[in-house]
Amino acid sequence: MEEKQVTIDGDTKILNQPFFVIATQNPIETQGTFPLPEAQLDRFFMKLKIGYPTRIEGKRILDRFQADNPLSKIKKVASAEELLEAQQSVITVKISDTVKDYILDIIEATRNHNKIIHGVSPRGSLALMKASQVLAIFRSRDFVTPDDVKEVAIPVLSHRIVHKDYVVSGSTEHAEGIIREIIQTVPVPVEKL
Repeated sequence: MEEKQVTIDGDTKILNQPFFVIATQNPIETQGTFPLPEAQLDRFFMKLKIGYPTRIEGKRILDRFQADNPLSKIKKVASAEELLEAQQSVITVKISDTVKDYILDIIEATRNHNKIIHGVSPRGSLALMKASQVLAIFRSRDFVTPDDVKEVAIPVLSHRIVHKDYVVSGSTEHAEGIIREIIQTVPVPVEKL
């Protein structure tokens, strides 16, 4: 992914810009699949849980697909150039040294936590910073706040730690709780007046 190329059956293909990778993990029917090693999980920017739709959302899905396949009518909302421009706009979002220190405090807390065997890597700290910058853009700001960092920390960091329960059970469920605990215990910087 980072190399901007993929190899399939020994054939390497260069990926056109922009590109992104989505991987799905189905907790059912895992026969024939293997968990990704921790170093490969670290290469994914975020881990999001979709879950099931609500009953109302389920009804909307049934209604939309009853007589037609709406997926065949999807229209693009942005060109490749517009996506590349949006990606570049992230670097203009300011992030103060205080907020960078807050990110590093969270990262170091993962490395020193008694339930964590392997804490978050430098790649994870960069992902946390970038995700916070993107969230600031979504909130119509050109600067990152500690709240931005806290809001994206779980999806950005929870798949990047190896905790003691994971070694025994192979489950990643506890990781979110550990990251949540860290966010609640690491002091949030306050603006000096």
